[in-house]
Parts: sequence; structure tokens; C-alpha cells
Amino acid sequence: MVKALGIAITQFYTLVDFFHAVEHLVKIADLRTGWKKSERNEWVKKHRRLLLHGKIAKVISSICALCRGRKSKKLTTEKNYFVRNRSRMKYAAISSMGLPIGSGAMESAIRRVVNLRLKGASIYWLEETAEAMLLLRSFYKSGRWDMLNKHAYSIGYDAIA
Repeated sequence: MVKALGIAITQFYTLVDFFHAVEHLVKIADLRTGWKKSERNEWVKKHRRLLLHGKIAKVISSICALCRGRKSKKLTTEKNYFVRNRSRMKYAAISSMGLPIGSGAMESAIRRVVNLRLKGASIYWLEETAEAMLLLRSFYKSGRWDMLNKHAYSIGYDAIA
């Protein structure tokens, strides 16, 4: 989609929801048999802080240490989650730019834009029309309205007829 829209890699960020990543830390701690609940909570708290401060390499290293000598498929799956998504867990950098690290802002925007504007009382949409309106709104809100306008007028009336 990014390629199709012609968006440069420097114009956007991808991020794994911070709270989702913490859920995976909790799963790892829960997979550790022999730990007391307080030890699990302390481990999660420590690694949550490391994630927040941009220390993903330390988190992965710690998880790898827990996996050493164990053949647990579940633990390996959780380790692979962090390894696979390490480039999308730059929470300190994203926070320093004033951007959200959780999906709450996105979910709220969806609720406000889609549910409140397109699903209001006595409002009926065909699926295609609703999608078109959301696309137009996204161009406008992202400051790309002029680009869309130029593209629309560059087609010309001959192509439409």
C-alpha cells in the first residue's frame, strides 16, 4: 500500500502497540515455571521499562537467556515475536517525537471517524460509497488534497466520456 501510494519510508513509522508487546512479556513470565508471582511481576516490570527506554536488544537477550536449554515451543514463539518485530519497537524514539506508542489513539480515531460520522442516526451508506468518503477524508486530513485534486483534473474530460 505504501508503494502504491508513493509514500517515502521517511514519511511514516510502523510500531507494534506497546501494550500488546507487554502482553507478550507477561506470557513469557507466565511460561516460567518455578517463579513466584512476585518474581514474574518484577521481571515484566523491568523489561517493560527496558522497552520504554529503547533497550529492545537487552529485552531480546534476556528472553534468549530464558530460552537457553528449554524446548518449549511457546517460549520460542514468544522470543521470535520480539526478534521479528525489533525494528517496530522503537518506543523511546517514537515517544520523543510526541507520537503515541499504543493503538488507543488509532482506535479512538476509528471510533470517532467511522462510527460517529458514518454511522449516525438516519445515515445510510453503500459500502463503496462509505469507503470512498473515508478515502477522500484521509487525503484531506493528511494534507494531500491538492495532490488528489491535480490527479483528478489531469485525467481530463476525454477519459471520462
